[in-house]
Amino acid sequence: MELAILNTSGKETGKKVKLNDEIFGIEPNDHAIYLDVKQFLANQRQGTHKSKERAEIARTTKKLKRQKGTGGARAGSMKSPLFVGGGRVFGPRPRDYSFKLNKKLKHLACKSALTYKAKEKGIMMLESFKMDSPKTKGYVDILKNLSLADQKVLMVLPQHDSNIYLSSRNIERNKVTTAAELNTYDILNAQNIVFVEGSVPVLENRFLAK
Repeated sequence: MELAILNTSGKETGKKVKLNDEIFGIEPNDHAIYLDVKQFLANQRQGTHKSKERAEIARTTKKLKRQKGTGGARAGSMKSPLFVGGGRVFGPRPRDYSFKLNKKLKHLACKSALTYKAKEKGIMMLESFKMDSPKTKGYVDILKNLSLADQKVLMVLPQHDSNIYLSSRNIERNKVTTAAELNTYDILNAQNIVFVEGSVPVLENRFLAK
């Protein structure tokens, strides 16, 4: 699959790049995608939730009423979960939600997601560019020139660039990442992926290196 490389004005530069079928044209594995996205979302959870159980509640243990003759059930403590303000039964406790996935499976999931995007024609190639200083308007102008101003965009750089990142972080529905940090969730969450020239070789080195 070949894509024309565009400049920041949205015009074709006359150069083309060929996308490797081993990354952008494989047989997608939906279950690998499911597991990778599930792990990504699980890893975002802090797991700091906590509620107090009856042993942790500071309330009186004085017997509330006599044992018999009231017509109601026995009650020996205000800490009981049956009373308002009492402890919670089997409440949430702090825990770690993260789990392990093999690197090969994660690579398969990422390549499967990229294949889906390639089939949907949701991938664009942009020539390498620099920003002299962080300027949101300059980044927005680039998106407008590419007809992507009103879409959810993932910009993939060959390496980290502070000026581009700072220019983009205040824009809604937009994310900038590097080819080395590209993940399945971000690929699927974007309507369009813009690869900056030089990022595809980084992907090839990441996924195809023996």
